[in-house]
Amino acid sequence: MIDELLANPVTLLCVVISLAVVVAGLVFAVTSPRMLLLVIKNLRRNLGRTTITCLATMVLVAMVTMIWTVIYTLDMVTTEKSKDFKLVVTERWQIPSQMPPTHADYLNPESPKFLPELKGMIGPNDFMTWSFYGGTLDPTKFTRENLLFMFVMNPKHIRSMMDDLDTLDPALVKKLGDTRTGVLLGPERLAMINKKVGERIKVTSLNYKGINLELEIVGELPAGRYDQSAIMSDAYFNDELDKYARTTGQKHPLDNKRLNLIWLRVRDRETFSKVGEIVENSPYFADRPVKVETASSGIGTWLAPYADILWRVRWIVVPAIIVSMTLVVANAISISVRERMTEMAVLKVLGYRPGTILKLVLGESMLVGGLAGLGSAVLTYALVNFAMGGIKFPIAFFPAFFVPAWGIAWGFALGAGTSAVGSFLPAWSARSVKVSEVFSKVT
Repeated sequence: MIDELLANPVTLLCVVISLAVVVAGLVFAVTSPRMLLLVIKNLRRNLGRTTITCLATMVLVAMVTMIWTVIYTLDMVTTEKSKDFKLVVTERWQIPSQMPPTHADYLNPESPKFLPELKGMIGPNDFMTWSFYGGTLDPTKFTRENLLFMFVMNPKHIRSMMDDLDTLDPALVKKLGDTRTGVLLGPERLAMINKKVGERIKVTSLNYKGINLELEIVGELPAGRYDQSAIMSDAYFNDELDKYARTTGQKHPLDNKRLNLIWLRVRDRETFSKVGEIVENSPYFADRPVKVETASSGIGTWLAPYADILWRVRWIVVPAIIVSMTLVVANAISISVRERMTEMAVLKVLGYRPGTILKLVLGESMLVGGLAGLGSAVLTYALVNFAMGGIKFPIAFFPAFFVPAWGIAWGFALGAGTSAVGSFLPAWSARSVKVSEVFSKVT
């Protein structure tokens, strides 16, 4: 949790702002309780304007929170960890990567062909392979509802190597391994194809022509990241490729290209450098050279097509929304101050210092903005994570994005921060009001 906070400057800034506002608010409430009551009384004077300002702030905070959720998640997965991070081995000169299955034998700690130079750096739970199988449930009707994308892998590597699946029910993993034709489906994909656990499906391949599968749905993947995905055993997939060779008398065109990715996990950056050098220079991969990169770098490559869109969202859309929030607050507070110029002059006559009046106006604005931002962030967190099942914005292997707990700090900091900035000039105007000028206009 702390590592995530320190790795993201925006989140760290929001947490610092939130803590500063909370501390300042507590100090203000303890040292000036009467002023706090006056602030609340002033806000109740024009409930219509206060309510509209609150609602506008809440809507804009919700928009920023959802947008930043996507950006934050992608930033985190493309940020390298200092230890226990994953590597991805792919074909060096081709996209998509298509490697022979023998490549995995040299990197699998449980294989007799495992490279001896890697012993002690990669353990049995630090290895995983992926093949990608795409198919349709109806070869005569190619619709999104009929499509099925599957990760083909060894089931025993799911809990130890798949992100966010370390808590998957071990019984499901065992059932997938024991059932030769088993498949685990995400809840949304299961609903989309109108099937239930225990039913069988026939899949006509789109990328492995002639390798059609009959699968039994043995379980459901957790909701969230794998809503639209499926996982099947590589044993069945490999058997079907071998069966194709026996039946037709020749190997499938993709037989020696069936392996797409090899995942490894290492302790630290130093180990990564050693493993990368050993693998990339190994003569066993000379016929089909490979490259080794960190998972964050690999994911960054997959996200490259979205780079321009994400840049515009980060540096144009989000700042524009924040500026809009600031202007909304500035407009509301300016109107309030202009209506209360006589009141400000009376307060000065009664002995209120300019600094006190400044704090009074700023306090009104920040109380509204902070509470509206906090309320909006909490509601967004609850609705997105528990009611909507995440923000549906499919990118690479991310079908949905969930608001992190830090999102509450984003909302509170945005509400309070924009209120402070937007109300500063009106507050300074109230502070600088000249008593003589105000009373000279009173008839």
